[in-house]
Amino acid sequence: MVSTGYGSPTLQPTVVFDLDGTLIDSAPDIASALNRTLSVHGLPALPTGTVAGMVGDGASVLLSRAFAAHGLTPPEAELRQATVAYLKDYEANLAVRTVPYPGVAATLARLSEAGWRMAVCTNKPEGAARAILSQLGLLDAFAAIGGGDSFAVRKPDPAHLAETMRAAGARRAVMVGDHANDVLAARGCGLPSIWASWGYAEADPGADAAAPDFAALPALLDRFRARAG
Repeated sequence: MVSTGYGSPTLQPTVVFDLDGTLIDSAPDIASALNRTLSVHGLPALPTGTVAGMVGDGASVLLSRAFAAHGLTPPEAELRQATVAYLKDYEANLAVRTVPYPGVAATLARLSEAGWRMAVCTNKPEGAARAILSQLGLLDAFAAIGGGDSFAVRKPDPAHLAETMRAAGARRAVMVGDHANDVLAARGCGLPSIWASWGYAEADPGADAAAPDFAALPALLDRFRARAG
């Protein structure tokens, strides 16, 4: 278990959100950039739904899965080159069709009014995460953004969540996400997790609770409030 008792954090209930598939539906823009990258290699496009199922472990793994979907395992150097090209394309087209899930803005405001501190822990690069949240008008809601390149590790390593909490000034938290990585990171920190059932995972990855939609989160989070501050 990774300790989350850093320094003298404030005793405020905290919720940490995953980004892709939890706060935002980014699959259309991820798929567009990925398919443009694949086209350079002479490969056909993948459906957005297929790409959504590949999201969650960072850009390099995404590219590896995309090539594998075409029966290919490119050399490491080629994979790195494709990943760099994909990230350059994607970061130039972050929010063309990406949108927050229904109820996100209103629910974040409701949570803030109820005294919750909020942060984001995502395997997406921090700069890209901040840019998307800024373009969608959501960035100011969060005390910290822990990206996939913010620390030495990333989810499912619980230290990624622990460092994000530390950056937010939190001692404990509830993790909300759609991916097994979110549940595993929370479990490794000894913290509760809520599955975002509207996201990209097809089945509950073993979270402590499941939310049917974003607007249902305040009531679910209240169940864990004593364990979140």
